Amino acid sequence: MKKSLPLKTIRRLGATCLMLAASALIATSVLAAEKSKPPAAVADQKTEPMLSADEFRKQETWRNEIAKVPQPKKGCFTAKFPAKEWQEVPCVATPDYPMPPRSGIVSQVIGSNNGDVSARAPSGFITQAIGSFDSLTNVTSESGTIGNAGPAVANAYTLQLNTDFFTSTACSTSPNAGCRGWAQYVFENNNVSHRAFIQYWLVNYQAVCPAGWQTFPPAPAAPVHCVILSNSSGAVSTTGFVPVTNLGQVTLTGNATATGDSIVLTVGGSAFTRNGDNAVNAAAGWTIAEFNVFGDGGNATGASRANFNTGASFVTRTRINYGGTQAPICSALSFTAETNNLSFGSPPTASQPGPAIIFTESIAGGSPSNCAASVAVGDTHLTTLNGLMYDFQASGDFELLQTASGFLVQNRQVSGAPNWPNASVNSAVATIVGKSQVAVCLEPQRVVVDGKPMRMRQGRARLLADGTQIDLIGNAYLIRGPNGDWVRAEVNTNYIDVKVGVGQWPIDAQGLLANVKGDPNLLSTRDGKVLKNPFSFEELYHPYADSWRVSGKKSMLNVCREGGKPGAPDRPFISKDLSPEVANRAKAACTKAGVKEGPQFEACLIDVAMIGRARAARIHATIPAPTVVGQFQ
Repeated sequence: MKKSLPLKTIRRLGATCLMLAASALIATSVLAAEKSKPPAAVADQKTEPMLSADEFRKQETWRNEIAKVPQPKKGCFTAKFPAKEWQEVPCVATPDYPMPPRSGIVSQVIGSNNGDVSARAPSGFITQAIGSFDSLTNVTSESGTIGNAGPAVANAYTLQLNTDFFTSTACSTSPNAGCRGWAQYVFENNNVSHRAFIQYWLVNYQAVCPAGWQTFPPAPAAPVHCVILSNSSGAVSTTGFVPVTNLGQVTLTGNATATGDSIVLTVGGSAFTRNGDNAVNAAAGWTIAEFNVFGDGGNATGASRANFNTGASFVTRTRINYGGTQAPICSALSFTAETNNLSFGSPPTASQPGPAIIFTESIAGGSPSNCAASVAVGDTHLTTLNGLMYDFQASGDFELLQTASGFLVQNRQVSGAPNWPNASVNSAVATIVGKSQVAVCLEPQRVVVDGKPMRMRQGRARLLADGTQIDLIGNAYLIRGPNGDWVRAEVNTNYIDVKVGVGQWPIDAQGLLANVKGDPNLLSTRDGKVLKNPFSFEELYHPYADSWRVSGKKSMLNVCREGGKPGAPDRPFISKDLSPEVANRAKAACTKAGVKEGPQFEACLIDVAMIGRARAARIHATIPAPTVVGQFQ
């Protein structure tokens, strides 16, 4: 297994391969011609010289500066390090196929509706967004279709910097109040084309499109969206084919102003820009920026996917400029229909320069995209959104989490008495996401939506009217709301492991999975009394636990079988309470499952012992190490 190298190290090592076109770089052929041209006829290898550390820093500074240099007029331009002036070049044709907006069922990989992590401006509007990759690990190959048709092509992908769907003056002629403007800053790379352009959309226009716009899906389908495929300024062609192994050298910048939008692509010491239209007035509406590597275009039946090799992993950075210095708000939303085969790996972070959102995506990721995650697993171990891990062994119905966006999660804990009177497990979980109320019940196992049972089938997602989606994958139900909030309920024989992700972070939150002012050492009762780690056992269960109990009509878990008697443990339950024989069996199961030494291993021991099954250890191998561990005084 290769080790992940920082981006700067990758660039210093040099010796990268860039593919140069053997024929003219101006790609004006139609889609059929593009697909028929073999890759071997397009490019030859070229080795770039290794850069010194000093030269690398100079080029990095130059890339940031050239992206801010205004273009002298509408058109296409290029610049070569160290020049800081644009030189005009002929524009080339834009693709005659769209990069469609999200719709329908959410994919459990990056892209397609909610499967991404984006940067939201804390205030005002975004004027510039910059996308890049901090590091690439084991990225050796990629393939995908072009326009969601034909055979897969090596190194066929797009880099996209997408705006959100925003209120736009361009929708003034639409009969639909839900019409929104959308701009995509795109670098497209395939076996014949390597070009950067801007594609404009009127999403949900739902009428005959204005002059100069095309209907999507095309006739005879009812008009839904409008798109400009052939921009007046066309696309700018890059000086060569860019294999995915060179994505660490690429930076994509999108600019929005009242007079015109522009895209800037830098590859090593070369920069390319296309300056022109302002078709949707993004400068007065853009608040969220999404950057990633996706498939190459789509059609009325779907969109392409970028398929990376096994073991591939990216650390992705999205920077925004909006007039402030506060870190961006994380938003677990995607706006494009194209996808890749990577999934979410690690929680996003905010950092300078930028401000920026940084996250990991990989083949091995395995988690729905989220901005912050929490868990309530085993018997019962909670980890809050801010990383506090603490045991909570009370029984009854509780409020796990409620956010300012209206996202609400409740769980039911039942006592392990008589064998384990000081422990409890989840037997049901319920949530409000969007406008839907969804519960997962254990006895009997079922899903209840707005008070009515819903039949679920493996691999067949159910999409509700408000955009909430429910999936059954193995023994786990994934309930995902239209704003990226989700609950994952993994149903076992006699308990449920619960994971909760929020679609925006930071956000005001309360409940058992929330901390006070982002401090992982502080918990709060419903009425605001603050508890500090190490906690008083008596205070944790009285008044803390009592304050977060829900009962009567306030409990969303009434649709499940009646719960056990509310209660609290007499004392903490720890691994030292286990007999040597039981502890040894539990230790063997936890070790075999790959659980690392530390607080998760301690939790694993008592879970395996209390639940009585070795499989109870598996969940602890997938949970990140906590920031803080709760202790009792």
